[in-house]
Amino acid sequence: MKKIIRIWDLPIRLFHWALVVFIIISFITVNIGGDAMALHALSGYCILALIIFRIFWGFFGSHHARFINFVPSPRGLYQYLKGQSPAVLGHNPLGSLSVLALIFAVGLQAVTGLFSNDDILFEGPFAQYVSNATVAIFNSIHHWNDLVLLGLIAVHLCAIFYYQRFRRENLIKPMLVGDKEIDPSEEAKYLPAGLGQDSKDGAWQRGTALLLLSLIAVILGYFVTR
Repeated sequence: MKKIIRIWDLPIRLFHWALVVFIIISFITVNIGGDAMALHALSGYCILALIIFRIFWGFFGSHHARFINFVPSPRGLYQYLKGQSPAVLGHNPLGSLSVLALIFAVGLQAVTGLFSNDDILFEGPFAQYVSNATVAIFNSIHHWNDLVLLGLIAVHLCAIFYYQRFRRENLIKPMLVGDKEIDPSEEAKYLPAGLGQDSKDGAWQRGTALLLLSLIAVILGYFVTR
């Protein structure tokens, strides 16, 4: 009988898929331009709120969502690359680095958008508070970081395909349902302590996450609309 372990709590799952939706909206609207830039800006604010939430949840969230439990040490990364580390329930060391890179790149894109100004269709809400030279720097970062994001997303999708095709491990299902199924024949790959690390996903965690995200959205909304 397979062992079922809760890996991703509901807040993390909703964060993940909401971020996917808003990133797609952002890419579509910026290529449409015109009136769609209003939606692009709104999507960017939502992305920034989600990234801020994820950073907080990385310190106060459930077990597998916390940075301290998945960010690898140099030695841990080295052992993983040599194939000497045990299997993990959440992000493996390379996956962890990919997650951190995506959080940073997406956050950078959202923050630089607040200061961007194309002098035609869009002006970020904070562009008026900095010099034209600073705005130009933010514009450049916002433009070139698009390519970085596309590259990281491509790597992310390739990793999902690789694990599905060659390792027979479905990375998408746990992010949909929250649980990971461990076959008894595979339990030896994991540390015994690791197999007992379920992520708490009860009403208290979900309510806390909702309150946190709501506060972030209200505070961010205040600053971008004042």
